[in-house]
Amino acid sequence: MYKQLAEDLADQNRILSLTKERAMAYLDQINEGAVSVSASKPGSFAGLPEDGVGAIQALITFHEQHRDKIVASSGPRYWGYVVGGTTPAAIAGDWLTSAFDQNPQGTNGGGDISAMIEQQAIKWLLELFGLPQTFKGGFVTGATMSNFTCLAVARQWAGKTNNNDIAREGIKTEIKILTATPHSSAIKSLSMLGLGSNNIITVNTAEGNREAMDITDLEQKIRVNSDFPIIIISSGGTVNTVDFDDMQGIAQLQKKYGFYWHIDAAFGAFAACSENTAHLINGWQYADSITIDCHKWLNVPYDSAIYLVKETHANLQIQTFQNSNAPYLGDPLAEFNYLNAGPENSRRLRALPAWFSLLSYGKNGYKWIVENNIRLANEFASELERKTDFILATPVRLNVVCFTLADQATAKEILTGTFMRLNESGKVFMTLTKYKEMFCLRAAFVNWRTDTDDIQIAINELVKASVKVN
Repeated sequence: MYKQLAEDLADQNRILSLTKERAMAYLDQINEGAVSVSASKPGSFAGLPEDGVGAIQALITFHEQHRDKIVASSGPRYWGYVVGGTTPAAIAGDWLTSAFDQNPQGTNGGGDISAMIEQQAIKWLLELFGLPQTFKGGFVTGATMSNFTCLAVARQWAGKTNNNDIAREGIKTEIKILTATPHSSAIKSLSMLGLGSNNIITVNTAEGNREAMDITDLEQKIRVNSDFPIIIISSGGTVNTVDFDDMQGIAQLQKKYGFYWHIDAAFGAFAACSENTAHLINGWQYADSITIDCHKWLNVPYDSAIYLVKETHANLQIQTFQNSNAPYLGDPLAEFNYLNAGPENSRRLRALPAWFSLLSYGKNGYKWIVENNIRLANEFASELERKTDFILATPVRLNVVCFTLADQATAKEILTGTFMRLNESGKVFMTLTKYKEMFCLRAAFVNWRTDTDDIQIAINELVKASVKVN
């Protein structure tokens, strides 16, 4: 055996113990750790060593060269993106994922229990969200690949309505895609699928400072395009204002017109965890497919999301993703195999962190996380209006606070300066955004660690960072 491999094998327990110590040192100070660092160009990188230095020296070098540049993005005041933290149970599951190094495939018990773990995690998630078990799902890297998977099935459905097997023959069918405020990952998926990121018909938004579809306009555009197969992409929580399309209204239109309905509910799905907010997604159970991101409100590590597709579309899904020229992988039509149900052949057991966390905290644990974040978002919004010059750009509908200044003539300059000074402080991280031509700052609450003290820290930092322009 090569020298460094042999030494690391003999010293494996010490290597993993030291790694745990370094990981715990990071986690123990995560509440105080910087959530942003000043942008700087990377220094010159050393060349690849001829012989290698071994795992312990690599661990030391990593901390010497890179540790101080790693931000507390899983900490309680990282509010820029809708990114959750990592629960203790999820970290345990993630570590075991690497240790066992499984590639979930079939569910026939042929030496591959990992696929059964994945299916159990999907079953629990359906129960958490109150969705019927008629949805079948799997884990992918994130919302982008989930949208890609679901919209690939939608594309196959659209082709089949015109006797066009797109997976085999390519796109020969003109497909109409209707949406109002899609996430960029859905648009990116249309590009990757050859449907064209610009080839969407934009549905008007509802009146009253909304990002949700105007149902009347949606129906009118469905009628105009009724000669073509139609895919509807609806929002289960928009990025800036967490607005929800009228799921019950769309479900009624689907009965009438028979289109394919996909919901991007990357983090809005978790509204189902509380009886106070579950009404926002009433009717979503009738969708053909749903995207949900687990490394958001489920608070498991990157990379983790699920796709959910109605089991009635199972054949379309297999037609799209089957390994048809790989007989050693088995008959795609004979038995379920994840390798024929999604875009990846090589895939880690990323269901395990979710499995651990769901089993550890259950329905009530996630209800608490969701309700606590919603409470904190509203508390932050109230403190903004009470203690600062900022105003809300839109009501707080769930867990995101989008705020701006009354004077839009200077808003861009002031908010950009505020954003930069917040980053320099390292105490709280938010993002700049634009909503209906207004320049805004945006804070997203999804972390299980966040509490009231963090709200006060953020308000104090905002007051210090927001310097008015003369």
